[in-house]
Amino acid sequence: MRFRMVHENYNVSDLDKSLKFYEEALGLTEKRRKTASDGSFIIVYIGNEEADFEMELTWLRDHPQKYDIGEEEFHLAFRTDDYERAHRMHEEMGCICFENPAMGIYFIKDPDGYWLEIIPD
Repeated sequence: MRFRMVHENYNVSDLDKSLKFYEEALGLTEKRRKTASDGSFIIVYIGNEEADFEMELTWLRDHPQKYDIGEEEFHLAFRTDDYERAHRMHEEMGCICFENPAMGIYFIKDPDGYWLEIIPD
């Protein structure tokens, strides 16, 4: 028996703002979406050509408040082929929330407060 990871879900409070952030910060674009017939939710799968793995962004109409994401002890990591350029871009975006120069990594924060690790090749 084998298992393959296919996506990770993040609930978001402003879908358009999140889609803009993920495209600008990480080059992830919409692959497909599901919308409830009653408008109660929208699920958007985003990804890029680098991997089959996708992020699932879920917007819930009846949850307008920010999500409580706890102590931010979980994260999704992204490897980049141009670490210095990525760092400059994220610095300009103002989304870097933590750096660990000794380990050679940093984290960015999305509009809902989810942490995303950036690591060099």
